[in-house]
Amino acid sequence: MATISIIIPVLNEGKTLGRTLRNLSILTPPPLEIIVVDGGSTDETLTIAQTYPVQMIHAGQAGRSYQMNAGARQAQGDILCFLHGDTLIPDDAIAVMEKTLGNPAIAGAGFISLMTGGDRTRWSISLHNYLKTYYAPCLFRPRRFWWQGLRLLFGDQVIFCRRQQFQACGGFDASLPIMEEADLCLKLSDYGAIRQVNRVVQSCDRRVAHWGSIKATGIYLYIGVLWGMGVSPTYLKRFYDDVR
Repeated sequence: MATISIIIPVLNEGKTLGRTLRNLSILTPPPLEIIVVDGGSTDETLTIAQTYPVQMIHAGQAGRSYQMNAGARQAQGDILCFLHGDTLIPDDAIAVMEKTLGNPAIAGAGFISLMTGGDRTRWSISLHNYLKTYYAPCLFRPRRFWWQGLRLLFGDQVIFCRRQQFQACGGFDASLPIMEEADLCLKLSDYGAIRQVNRVVQSCDRRVAHWGSIKATGIYLYIGVLWGMGVSPTYLKRFYDDVR
């Protein structure tokens, strides 16, 4: 049976981290370990994390790619799962990951992300996020889409992969301030197909609530299209501000 390490990069996630860690505490079966990698939080994030049985890493600098790589270096599990601090996963997620990667033809996978807030579910944006996992690689990497089974997954979809293949492909590109998960999918596709499993995770809608649905959809499309055309992620990051 494969063992699984859950890696959570955080930066000022005090509003949501407690809920995420409570959710992880009821997983059946449980993960081998939960690693929380802090990028320099100044709120109550660290205090909340310390009330749960997790490993804490102080990354020394902020940046999801850098933090997730730091967690991966510490991890001992056969499978690495990268989870945002504001996302909830199903209570049988460990078994789903084991079963999915029990197929040697699959190199990485993620879930269907349902974006939710305190009083609503963002159905249209959630549907678009699901569909772009398919149409983005079909448009911008068609050869890999048709012949290597590429899907482009994003952070809210809770990407997981084998530790050995993560290390072999170089992990996340720490120079990327955005689109690092899609870049990882491209690299992992050299080892097998990338899949989106037919299970749902719940992601916080705070960025959509801040921007509004129309603006958020426009920004997601703009960033995705320009990235697919080869525009620098450093340039694209200016349109994707942090929202806490």
